[in-house]
Amino acid sequence: MTAVFAHRGCTEGFTENTIDAFAEARRLGGDGVELDVRLTADGALAVHHDAEIPGLGAIAQLEVADLPAHVPLLADVLAVCEGMVVNVEIKNAPQDPGWDAGEAVAALTAATIEEAGWTTRVIVSSFQMATLRAVQAADGRLALGALWGFAAEAEPALAAAAEAGFVAVHPFVMSVSPDLVERAHAMGLAVNVWTVNAPEDLRAMVAAGVDTVITDRLGDALAAVAAG
Repeated sequence: MTAVFAHRGCTEGFTENTIDAFAEARRLGGDGVELDVRLTADGALAVHHDAEIPGLGAIAQLEVADLPAHVPLLADVLAVCEGMVVNVEIKNAPQDPGWDAGEAVAALTAATIEEAGWTTRVIVSSFQMATLRAVQAADGRLALGALWGFAAEAEPALAAAAEAGFVAVHPFVMSVSPDLVERAHAMGLAVNVWTVNAPEDLRAMVAAGVDTVITDRLGDALAAVAAG
């Protein structure tokens, strides 16, 4: 059965990537949540999508004490997600301010997950192959998923993920077809699709047999899966 992950938590009535959003996703019965982590100036993992916080600046240049109250740390989020799978997306693109070329963020993410006792209950994803390789080097037990951009070419991307030993690919919803799902599964790769919101897309992804839909419409997605 297709799993349903709340994209940045339950954002219907809640601010994304906040403790309340993740707690609400759990209350509503989500199978998991997707979140974003970024490295702070003092070596912590802030859960926030964008590289900058309006009015404050780049997260890479902020310390934990500088973060707004609604921006949590990864360990705090894991503490409220018991019973769900957590998809930890590491944000570390070369074009981001304060890009961490040494991938310290990858090792810190792996260590934080282990310290919280979540090693077998997460999937770590990224658009950056170098980041995923660094996570793999830090802790080979972690499940890894290769995020695909809008223009990703499926065949080489599938081959690269399988060769690297990843467990999943995370394509954009408009690039997913039943054939792609079949090919991925034949290669031992799960297909976790972002961001699936429209009712017709939810139905199509469930019918195609994708492993997970990552959605901003948690209630609708749960209903679509229940309807088959």
